[in-house]
Amino acid sequence: MSGGSMIFGSEIPNHHLKWWQSAVFYQIYPRSFADGDGDGIGDFPGIIQKLDYLQDLGIDAIWLSPHFPSPQYDCGYDISDYKAVAPEYGTMTDFTHFLSEAHRRGIRVVLDLVLNHTSHQHPWFVESRSSRNNPQRDWYVWNDGRRDAAGNQIPPNNWDSTFDGTAWEYDELTRQYYYHFFLKQQPDLNWRNPAVRQAMWDAVRFWLDLGVDGYRLDAIATIFEHPSLIDYQLDLTVAQLRHQFRNASTQDERKQIHSLIEFRHSLQLRQPGMHELMQELRTVVNEYGDSVLIGEEDTLDYYGDGDNELHLVFNFPLMRNEQLTPAWIRYNQQERLAGLAAISPHTWPCNTLGNHDSPRIFNQFGDGVHDFQLAQLSLALMLTLRGTPVLYYGEEIGMTDLYLEDIDQFRDITGIWQYHNEIQEFGTPADQALRIAAGYTRDKCRTPMQWQNTANAGFSPAGIQPWLPVNPNFASGVNVRDQLNQSGSLLNFYRGMLRFRKNTSALIRGSYAPIHEGAKEYLAFIREADSQKCLVILNYSAAPQDILLDFTHQPIQPIFSNQANRVTEPVQHQIQVKPYEILVAAIGNLQAG
Repeated sequence: MSGGSMIFGSEIPNHHLKWWQSAVFYQIYPRSFADGDGDGIGDFPGIIQKLDYLQDLGIDAIWLSPHFPSPQYDCGYDISDYKAVAPEYGTMTDFTHFLSEAHRRGIRVVLDLVLNHTSHQHPWFVESRSSRNNPQRDWYVWNDGRRDAAGNQIPPNNWDSTFDGTAWEYDELTRQYYYHFFLKQQPDLNWRNPAVRQAMWDAVRFWLDLGVDGYRLDAIATIFEHPSLIDYQLDLTVAQLRHQFRNASTQDERKQIHSLIEFRHSLQLRQPGMHELMQELRTVVNEYGDSVLIGEEDTLDYYGDGDNELHLVFNFPLMRNEQLTPAWIRYNQQERLAGLAAISPHTWPCNTLGNHDSPRIFNQFGDGVHDFQLAQLSLALMLTLRGTPVLYYGEEIGMTDLYLEDIDQFRDITGIWQYHNEIQEFGTPADQALRIAAGYTRDKCRTPMQWQNTANAGFSPAGIQPWLPVNPNFASGVNVRDQLNQSGSLLNFYRGMLRFRKNTSALIRGSYAPIHEGAKEYLAFIREADSQKCLVILNYSAAPQDILLDFTHQPIQPIFSNQANRVTEPVQHQIQVKPYEILVAAIGNLQAG
């Protein structure tokens, strides 16, 4: 059987293709990418030095994690000034130099936009908490709280922060509580106040005026909370539920607990008002031509009508599975692409498998034996599915999570809180609490980029202590310099496949049609645009696959593979795919698209 049940998306003519539809994005965590001034912290001078590397790698756009001034309680996602550059990263001149140099190389730049909250050190909040009568008091969410049976003042409700216990922090000066979905150092903005909207839209325009190409929107589902502030009818806290989740013995039990965790935040997520707000933001961004908005959200509703809210929404469900199996990928694509088509024929997918909040691909989707081959398959999946791929720094050399062995090495406050909470609330022994926290903290996937087999992996000079420890596997080949000199390295595979995608328009703008939908070991689909029709086969098995094909006697010509000595003669009815092979073949005569 070679016919697919459905074709998703018509091809987009080249002249109608937006830059963000054809681009491959690459996320840079600025603190960890390259230290240009030798202080142990990545910065703009360091990134500028590596732009030639990124151009050669073949990426088209950078998503830059927050570079704004911040006290770093949440690793930069607690912003104290939306219109400046953090001193440790450089100056505004350094930023504009970075932006111009990236643009000179044809690389776009998208910034992180944190809308839900500011730092507690932001001047807005400093003013807001200074007195109940301050003009900026209503810029944040304040409440008197309530009285318990003994007459004591307690929080307004039993809501939890997603990070560290109660979502309410008592302020001694004004004797009210303020709301924070994340850390207490990250008070939530009151987006129902028009003055807040105006101030934030001004900040958005500030960077667009400098020439940035758009924004990735952080945690947009949390912007509004239920106005009634009613209690959850569940006494267990999020921390207690997560503890139960870790100790669950069956998958069904874990699913049940996960649903309770989701319920425990349901009044604080995806509340009315979000879509109107995103439409306002889209109107602002539309003033700047083809700038892009990418949402850290997986709900397709944020595409609006396909042309009035976000341009892209991450396909997070794809990465939320213990394994990337052909069956799971097919299911994901069927659900996702059908949902997009129901909005508009022009809505565009956005796929990713990793970021600064999730385990690295080697850890998340490896099996401990075939990690290299599975990492190749992960890239191939991103580059051959319909939609915009987003990659994470260091994945191209196979960087892995680093499990910290000393609580003093932690920089992610959520991991530190997890460690102390395990000991204090659950009586967990310190060594076990450390292992739990090391797996929980996001520090593990944010370690410095590994450039070469020298001190500090070439991230910082010898004798300098990087802000996070460097993963020692840089000395065993997990670094850029060594892999550039190895023809079979993961880095060179990335470079080769990125070039191949750039020159194969069916993979960029073509339709998607699954075939062989009952196959358990391999994924197969057709991408077609104009004169190009490509067969993609990804073998997720350690065994070869003999695959019967029938394309009405059209020749099938292999044009890309990760296997050496791939037979180049055209075939028609049967092809053998080797273990863990990535095969792209032209159906009929491949012409330039």
